[in-house]
Amino acid sequence: MVHIEVHHKVKDYAQWKEVFYEQAKIRKESGSKGARIFRDEKDPNNVAILFEWDEMAKARTFFESGFLQHTLERAGVIGKPEIFFEVEKTDA
Repeated sequence: MVHIEVHHKVKDYAQWKEVFYEQAKIRKESGSKGARIFRDEKDPNNVAILFEWDEMAKARTFFESGFLQHTLERAGVIGKPEIFFEVEKTDA
């Protein structure tokens, strides 16, 4: 399974969350298998999202798209998000 971890600061969490959920169908069509949202305990406008994706190539295409940049701006993301592409290690 492929995981993508995204960290960013937002102007207003409620605004960000609304845009995030609006985009669920597009993420799913692009290979997303779901996501978990985390907020910083001391600054709830610091957000981390852990996504599961079906294929690394599809994930990279989605996260490197101009469409996503426009969505982040509309959602009130401050600055450039940190995006980590990770593959689950299965041999413990």
